[in-house]
Amino acid sequence: MPHTEKAQVKGGGHTTNPGFSSTTGVLIAMSRFSQVTYDAVSQTAVVGAGLIWDDVYAALAPYNVNVVGGRVPGIGVAGFTLGGGYSWLTNQYGLAIDNVQAFELVQPNGVIVNVTEASDPDLFFGLKGGGNNFGIVTRFTLKTYPQAQVWLVVSQLIFYDGPTQPASIFDEFLNIPSLSKDVSSRDFLSLVKAFPVPPVQRTLYRSVSLVTYTPSLLNTIINETMYWGARLAPKSAALMTYATEPFLPSILSHGAPSAYPPKRSVGLSPFNINYGWTDENSDGDFHEAAKLSAARILEAAMAEGQDVADAAWYPNYSDFDTPIVRLYGANVPTLKALKAQVDPENVMGLAGGFKI
Repeated sequence: MPHTEKAQVKGGGHTTNPGFSSTTGVLIAMSRFSQVTYDAVSQTAVVGAGLIWDDVYAALAPYNVNVVGGRVPGIGVAGFTLGGGYSWLTNQYGLAIDNVQAFELVQPNGVIVNVTEASDPDLFFGLKGGGNNFGIVTRFTLKTYPQAQVWLVVSQLIFYDGPTQPASIFDEFLNIPSLSKDVSSRDFLSLVKAFPVPPVQRTLYRSVSLVTYTPSLLNTIINETMYWGARLAPKSAALMTYATEPFLPSILSHGAPSAYPPKRSVGLSPFNINYGWTDENSDGDFHEAAKLSAARILEAAMAEGQDVADAAWYPNYSDFDTPIVRLYGANVPTLKALKAQVDPENVMGLAGGFKI
């Protein structure tokens, strides 16, 4: 008998895409899955799917360990991890999905299983970046790593994972005249909370994947920021962010094949456009602006010779209308076959998100 009632699974609820963590039908809120259990012997942490990363970091801090998780306040564990997960620790340890040891999964048929690479390699592959297509994840078993105090600058934020930064590494930047400086070592949670995340009513993300950020490309990004900032300000703009996120070329070498990214031969750095506004009548203006601006930046990168025309976009930064082939590339046929096997009645198709 076909399933017809709309449903959605809500982890932290941070996603901006309509219907991805909210619904007019049945909402399955994971908030009671809120435990963090650290095992010093296996050096892993079991983390509930209803948590936000702020709470995970706070729970692990007494043990002086950390996990590969979100970078700003309010990010949910489940959506972040199931979408791939770029972290402050990604240069060292890879994406969040590269650090998952096991998924506790409620399958579409109601059976609860613990999915590991050994127990079910195909499903383990699909869960690593494949979103909510294969069931409802209730807990994640994550690798942990030693965590000392971190060094950072707020406003123009610089991060180094250690209490003492290498000599002179930031000197040139810090010599730029500034109104104030707040340079110190502090705990990891303070780093995450240093990001201003204003509570706007409406917001979106738009993603582009880049190999590198050249001075010319950065100038293009600056010009786009100024151009669209001037045009969208009268339309109730409350947040205009063009986030350059340069990662090391080696970031994708830390993990095994996964649903996302479809290729690991080249390290990709996500570029993120994030707009926030208050007037629902301006929804179309902001979505169109983000689409045009992202296309302009992608065009500029390609003109420089970056091979990014078909590079996979980061699911967690992608707008709701992004085709799944832009996220999963050549993995789409494999994921479709897995979906048909795990969820033949397409129960998870009733939920929002990027559908396989």
